[in-house]
Amino acid sequence: MNILIRNFFIGISLLTFLIAFSPSYNSLNIDNLAYVIGIGVDYGENEKFKISFQFAPKSSEGSSSSESTSNSSSSESQNSSSIINTVEAPSFETAINLMNSYLAKKINLSHCKIIVFSEDVAYNGISDEIYTLINNSEIRKSTSIVISKCHAKTYLKDSSPILENIITRYYDIFPYSSKYTGYVYNATIGDFFNNLSCNYCEPTAILGGINNSNENFFNKNDKSIENSKSSDNLFQGLRDSQNIGLAVFKDDKLVGELTASETLCYCIVKGELNSFMISIPDPDDKNKKLDLTVFPKDKRKIDIKIVNNTPYIKFSNEFIARINTVDRDSNYLDENKLNEISNYANIYLTNLITNYLYKTSLEFKSDINGFGTEALSNFLTLKDFDSYNWQNSYSDSIFKVNLQTIVESSILVTET
Repeated sequence: MNILIRNFFIGISLLTFLIAFSPSYNSLNIDNLAYVIGIGVDYGENEKFKISFQFAPKSSEGSSSSESTSNSSSSESQNSSSIINTVEAPSFETAINLMNSYLAKKINLSHCKIIVFSEDVAYNGISDEIYTLINNSEIRKSTSIVISKCHAKTYLKDSSPILENIITRYYDIFPYSSKYTGYVYNATIGDFFNNLSCNYCEPTAILGGINNSNENFFNKNDKSIENSKSSDNLFQGLRDSQNIGLAVFKDDKLVGELTASETLCYCIVKGELNSFMISIPDPDDKNKKLDLTVFPKDKRKIDIKIVNNTPYIKFSNEFIARINTVDRDSNYLDENKLNEISNYANIYLTNLITNYLYKTSLEFKSDINGFGTEALSNFLTLKDFDSYNWQNSYSDSIFKVNLQTIVESSILVTET
């Protein structure tokens, strides 16, 4: 009797679970989901936003580029690299809802690798969109955030991988080139949100663009923003998109951009570089350049004092460099010659970093390096710090850059 009662309750429990979870299984079945790998946000023509969703194709069988349109959305297929569907909507959540209906599948954002905002959108502020995305439990905080100098949809369309088989792999690895070049920074939506919501620093994002586009990427009404050298057509190759430089924000609004060399300085001050390259004049021939590979030592130091309400910021670091440029007349084993090159390299880096720091304070008025966290020690209480208003006081900063660069010989073959 006890066995019958136990089996009866087990059967009832199993039936209850089957009834309760079968609708959930059907709705969350992988065949009923559409996995987004990239999101692009532009201004719309009929609604506030034109939001593009990039999907990875299910098969490697590509076809020629095609486009189909409806009243609210359109789609594009690009030779098995990705599929892009676009919808105009007043908000991000509404766009997802419309796209669910258009695709007849439920969009899933758990595999989203990159979120792209066009410059036009970023100039006017993106805090509402950032908070909405962060509030979405499917969006990972490690998702890269890019500000595109062209339309966000164009950036996604032309971001085709060259040395990778799938675009998701490309989105995973390209930000990490910052570790050995410094020309791009691994900016994520999680970091952007943290910097946006704190009182000690300002957000940044990866600067993206298209090499051969004739579009006007700049806001003509904003005379304070110059067309930097990072917008030049530096590359020729199969992929049109490029990621060089950094987008600088004041609060949630885009205020300017950093060139490749200025982004390098940003990474140096942040202390997040393994190595990088610079070119300095050859002491023996000013018409020639010496290429150096520089390795920062783990001795970065930031010291901040508040004197007469003015921030005095001292940045110190040490570097070891090796010479890459060698010819038959090179004499890089001579100690005096190495000392002279070391002095040139030290002056070059000092000027480069100093100019970068004053650009962030005087032109952008944005503490993107987070010096405010170091300045806290000058105040007895957090209330005193808030009263000082660091975000506005940063523009009055005076910088002192103190570097020590030692160039070592990298000659592998010596005279016999």
